[in-house]
Amino acid sequence: MTHQLEIRNLHAKVTDTDQEILRGINLVVPRGELHAVMGPNGNGKSTLAKVIVGDPEYTVTQGEVLVDGVNILEMEPDERARLGVFLAFQYPVEIPGVTIANFLRLAMQARKGEGEEVGFAEFYGKLKGALDTLEWDESIVERYLNAGFSGGEKKRNEILQMLMLDPNYIIMDETDSGLDVDALKIVAKGVNSMRGPNLGGLIITHYQRLLDYIVPDKVHIIVDGKVVQSGGPELAKKLDTEGYEWVKELATA
Repeated sequence: MTHQLEIRNLHAKVTDTDQEILRGINLVVPRGELHAVMGPNGNGKSTLAKVIVGDPEYTVTQGEVLVDGVNILEMEPDERARLGVFLAFQYPVEIPGVTIANFLRLAMQARKGEGEEVGFAEFYGKLKGALDTLEWDESIVERYLNAGFSGGEKKRNEILQMLMLDPNYIIMDETDSGLDVDALKIVAKGVNSMRGPNLGGLIITHYQRLLDYIVPDKVHIIVDGKVVQSGGPELAKKLDTEGYEWVKELATA
């Protein structure tokens, strides 16, 4: 079996409209690699993330999304998550009344399935290691999920969930949005601690600054719902210095 996230000729639109946003995305992300996805606002980057995880606001009209050879487009979002696909949101939601600790324990149990229990020692040991990586005090897990959190705390909590759930593929949708440099470094530290042969992922961002700390294996630029250019980390640096005008010209050529 080939372990990779493969997107084949993916077309998608806003549900109940004719507005097609993705117009033939093709990408392959093997496990062991993190790829950055960049592009101007409104060209399909966040739509791609949401389609991969099964957001009902979007309807796929053509193409496939394969996780380790399995087309996930007919699966419910929770089934995709159990396959090891994790989305770090741009705007994480608040859930008052549910502590971080309880949420993480339930999420780990759901990831493992009904046949295998998550023991307290396993849970606590893993939690302590993840909190140490993120430079967070243990008391944070008694707070309600994201309730009253700053933007930086919400993003750090997303990375905590990622560390606890051991996904096979991560989709980071503008996780750097609104972060100061200290919070950015901690988020990057968490992601980099997971890098290895068992993890693949897409890092969706507008800016080079995140990629200074999480150096991607490849960079893809999306314009008008298509990948118009792919390359190494130097491609992101070119965008940072020259902007997107030259890419837009490629899209219309």
